Amino acid sequence: MQSLTFTPGLAFLSSDSPAPPWTVVFEDEGIAGYFYACDRSQTTHENSILDAMLIYNVDALAKSDVEHQRPEPERIAAVEWSRDGMQAVLYLDGIPQGLYDFRERAGYCRLNFPNFIEEKGDIWRKSTHAWSEAAIQRFETELYGMAGSQDTSEGR
Repeated sequence: MQSLTFTPGLAFLSSDSPAPPWTVVFEDEGIAGYFYACDRSQTTHENSILDAMLIYNVDALAKSDVEHQRPEPERIAAVEWSRDGMQAVLYLDGIPQGLYDFRERAGYCRLNFPNFIEEKGDIWRKSTHAWSEAAIQRFETELYGMAGSQDTSEGR
């Protein structure tokens, strides 16, 4: 797991999959925090970005800090890869906020934003980024071996 302690408004964390060519990037340049799925085999930066998801708005985080009387605005961002290197999760302060599945070519985030109309030739699902508790549970079950805690009624 790779992690970064940061103050919202300036952050950058890049993490390469153990299964090339995949990379995920968490970036906050002042207004918002985004999570990107990238393909390192592409020759240009523009072509390397497969998908982007909004993780938070900096002003909303600051408002939340005031409301919850948090004395320090510092946060911890961490990226964890699945054992096969085909999924990556972004955790903020220990809570999963975004998940990329490179095999399914799909991303999930709590804000479900941005979403676009699918175009012919798209290889990545961009019409929805809706959060999936089932997807994060599968990820964590596989990674941490919590098979006994998996809900068996999910398939019904």
